[in-house]
Amino acid sequence: MAANLDKLVEELSTLSVLEAAELVKALEEKWGVSAAAPVAMAAAGAAAATAEPVEEKTEFDVIIKDPGAKKIDVIKVIRQFTSLGLSEAKTLAETPGSKVLSAVGKDAAMDAKKKLEDGRRPG
Repeated sequence: MAANLDKLVEELSTLSVLEAAELVKALEEKWGVSAAAPVAMAAAGAAAATAEPVEEKTEFDVIIKDPGAKKIDVIKVIRQFTSLGLSEAKTLAETPGSKVLSAVGKDAAMDAKKKLEDGRRPG
């Protein structure tokens, strides 16, 4: 029985969206039911079965959580990584959740993170 189900799942996985919609309509008419919720669950199951492996994240955001005790050093680091003026960098440093960098590579994000953390540590 499981082999038949596997074969059916494989065949259904090859359907286009339009073909799947036509299949739903035909089954609803044949059986006199509405398959809205079960179809969504079945489609999610089929999508999970055919999903490709998740790619490694390549873009990162650098966000300020807390400027720490050495806010001036953090502001200096922010200005190194951005083209912001002094007052804009100060506002960014003082606002928790502010994005310093957006959609940068892993190395750039890690570098910025390290420099920001070094800047906020008491010396």
